[in-house]
Amino acid sequence: MKTMTLRITMLVAVLALAAGTIGCARKAVEAPPEAPPAPVETPTPPPPAPPEETSPPAPAPLQQGDFQDVFFELDSDNLDGTSRSRLDANAKLLRDNATAQITIEGHCDERGTVEYNLALGERRAQSARDYLVNAGIETARIQIISYGKERPFDPGHTEAAWAQNRRAHFVLR
Repeated sequence: MKTMTLRITMLVAVLALAAGTIGCARKAVEAPPEAPPAPVETPTPPPPAPPEETSPPAPAPLQQGDFQDVFFELDSDNLDGTSRSRLDANAKLLRDNATAQITIEGHCDERGTVEYNLALGERRAQSARDYLVNAGIETARIQIISYGKERPFDPGHTEAAWAQNRRAHFVLR
């Protein structure tokens, strides 16, 4: 029995020793934490090239038909809204073509005396010229002339024909 007790004691001692070595296992050395991966640098695309400097296309050369006539009421040289719009368009043409020169012809219908219509035609041409000058067109680029009733656009003898003849007509020089 003594041997048996001795054996059990030894077995307990071996087991205790084994348990102690197992329980007291070395602490594992922790690896330092991994650094986060470096961001992948994507190459920055070069800035877009600036657009090529291009000048606007030159306006087409002026032609006689580019200008708009201005029409007047009977015995009047006053400009209405439609007349001013047409003169604004004519002023733009002249600004876009800085060397262009014009003659403004004043016309009247067949009613009235020759002298009266010549004076009225001149006032109509003057009214159109004054508007263009106020819009920035140089006076030296504009001549005026009155034809009174001598050059009708429409030779008819009706109100519709007369309305077409009461005008300031623009002629490219």
